[in-house]
Amino acid sequence: MAPHTPKGTEEANEQLVAYLADAHSVEEQALVQMRAAPRVAGDERLAAAFEEHLRETEGHERAVRERLAAHGADPSRLKDAAGRAGGWGMVLFARSQPDTPGKLAAHAYSYEHLEEATYELLRRAAEHVGDAQTVTAAQEIGAEEKRMEERLAGLFDAAVDASLRDLGPEDLGAQLNAYLADAHAIEKQAARLLESAAEMVEDEGLAATLRAHLAETREHERRVAERLDARGAGPSALKDAALRLGALDIGGFFGAQPDTTAKLSGFAYAFEHLEIAAYELLKRIAERAGDAQTASVAESILAEERAAARAIAESWDRTMRLDMPSDTP
Repeated sequence: MAPHTPKGTEEANEQLVAYLADAHSVEEQALVQMRAAPRVAGDERLAAAFEEHLRETEGHERAVRERLAAHGADPSRLKDAAGRAGGWGMVLFARSQPDTPGKLAAHAYSYEHLEEATYELLRRAAEHVGDAQTVTAAQEIGAEEKRMEERLAGLFDAAVDASLRDLGPEDLGAQLNAYLADAHAIEKQAARLLESAAEMVEDEGLAATLRAHLAETREHERRVAERLDARGAGPSALKDAALRLGALDIGGFFGAQPDTTAKLSGFAYAFEHLEIAAYELLKRIAERAGDAQTASVAESILAEERAAARAIAESWDRTMRLDMPSDTP
């Protein structure tokens, strides 16, 4: 008698392969970033961290490709090409900024958290279908992504020092205003993303988390604008408009995905860590510029961004149950 195959298992395996293909494209983007980052890092310690993680990332790409092959599948050429293009976009953006080390550290920190979320979701998908080898690979890679997060967090001071190295004391105020304008633009994007995501996700607990953080985000935007006004500066309309358009594009992308809730939860987690990095850098710039009020505002907002990231991560078990096909016979 043939063994019983639970209903939905084939579909669940196809979904696991899709998650593996997504992870491979994420690693392709990471490889572009890690190969280019040491040359533009502006600090030997940052460059060394990127070089070390390049070796790890090469191993991650191989491991994911091997797990795809074990399922009789290949990486997605389309997803991988998009990943590589995204990697070059991030590097070129960082290089175009006057504070390249800071921007590079912030975006790399956010991307590491996107990778962490990718492997947390992949592990759950693999557990769902009983693929122990993919579970182990996801756990091992996820642990290395977390260690890179910790290395980058420990280098925020170095990134700020490198960004300010060629500036005189008289330039610190203008640099602080620029970081405040960046924070305002990020909060504008965050508000649009949270507003859209809360309507798109199918998990009510996650939707409630996103709506609650939307209210906090609007208050963050107000407080940053208040600090800009107090300093005689103002938000950058150009930055704000560009980031709002970016949020619209991202919302359209996620709405077209078959696993919208899980993907959005992973992206939201990464975006929270972009905000965390932005405020970590802002706090340090404010301290160097002698603006204790702005440093205090940044520290206060940081606590709420970290709490929101933890709440989003707590949704992953539920979101994966929603997005993986049922195995019920």
